[in-house]
Amino acid sequence: MSRTALATLTAVLAAVSLALAGTVLAAPAKLVGTVGPGHTISVKLGGKKVTKLKAGAYRFVVSDRSEDHDFRLVGPGVSKVITGEEFTGTKSAVLKLKKGSYTFFCAPHADEMRGGFKVVA
Repeated sequence: MSRTALATLTAVLAAVSLALAGTVLAAPAKLVGTVGPGHTISVKLGGKKVTKLKAGAYRFVVSDRSEDHDFRLVGPGVSKVITGEEFTGTKSAVLKLKKGSYTFFCAPHADEMRGGFKVVA
């Protein structure tokens, strides 16, 4: 292989490595959801209750502590059951949130177990 071809190949590999590194660094922010064991449900970012987020992708990591509950999120372009009834444990989902209002709730107890937040552009 000529020096020119080797230099070109090295430059291409370096560019691909940088592109992949940028993708890894841009991991979605982690939102922590909990449901149960009592009649509680929440979503937090960095340990603080979420009331407003910027539009974009987020990783929801939900800890479901009771088989009597589930965790659902509904908003613009999103209708997702992250944990179902009779499930206990942790599940995660990456969701793209658009501008608007979102509600998270437990379907069997939606009157008392619900919360929400706004997403801004």
